[in-house]
Amino acid sequence: MKNDLFTAAASERLRAQAPLAFRLRPRSLDEIVGQRHLVAKNSPLRLLIEGDRLSSVIFWGPPGTGKTTLAEVVALTTNRHFERLSAVSAGVKDVREVIEHAGERLGQFGTRTIVFIDEIHRFSTSQQDALLPSVESGVITLIGATTENPYFEINAPLRSRSTLFRLEPLLVSDVKELLQRGVVAESVTADQDALDALAQRCAGDARQALTALEVACALSHENARHVTLEQVDAALGVSALRYGRDDHYDVVSAFIKSIRGSNPQAGLFWLARMLESGDD
Repeated sequence: MKNDLFTAAASERLRAQAPLAFRLRPRSLDEIVGQRHLVAKNSPLRLLIEGDRLSSVIFWGPPGTGKTTLAEVVALTTNRHFERLSAVSAGVKDVREVIEHAGERLGQFGTRTIVFIDEIHRFSTSQQDALLPSVESGVITLIGATTENPYFEINAPLRSRSTLFRLEPLLVSDVKELLQRGVVAESVTADQDALDALAQRCAGDARQALTALEVACALSHENARHVTLEQVDAALGVSALRYGRDDHYDVVSAFIKSIRGSNPQAGLFWLARMLESGDD
């Protein structure tokens, strides 16, 4: 009992020292802001999670849209054993070890295993292939999270055994709601124009918005604890633009269409977007 209390207290202390985005991470589906097409009442994904009947899935979307959050909500609600791997640091040996333990757990105790692999697109072909037999046989249920298009980055056999769920950038109104939670959590006040600017400029990335808010709070005067637009500007630095590989081709396509359509204003906008994002 003492050990349990000590562990719980240590966990709470660690959580209190964690970044704001981590501290505000939802712990239930009802706490999630945005992604209503996935977590609304009676939506397929919600029903599967609440019924603990989730099969292998891939969460695909831009950074800061809730992929890891959804996986962590599953971890908190499932009766199955939950394992976490990061494709950045895990190798084939780690994957096989997790699968081996999952098989032993299933055989000895009848307990099934969910394996969450963050940034699964970073796995090589051989690493992805190592998952196939256990996913197909049901030894593990896979949850993969990726910012990249799975039709290009995930092996077709693994993709065909998983359900794809696409997450969209958060709406400005959703980001504002999260920022209000952040203001309360940080015990500060903030000018509305500061929060509005932050919500507009984070490109639907909740993590970036909360991180910038935390920096702005640190920049605010020790006694006043009040966030202004000036501090938000300093925290953000350059205006945040989401610009992954898919975004690059979308912007280039929009630029070409605006030129073909003889729309110079639109052409200048998309050209500026490319230059601002680092294109030559």
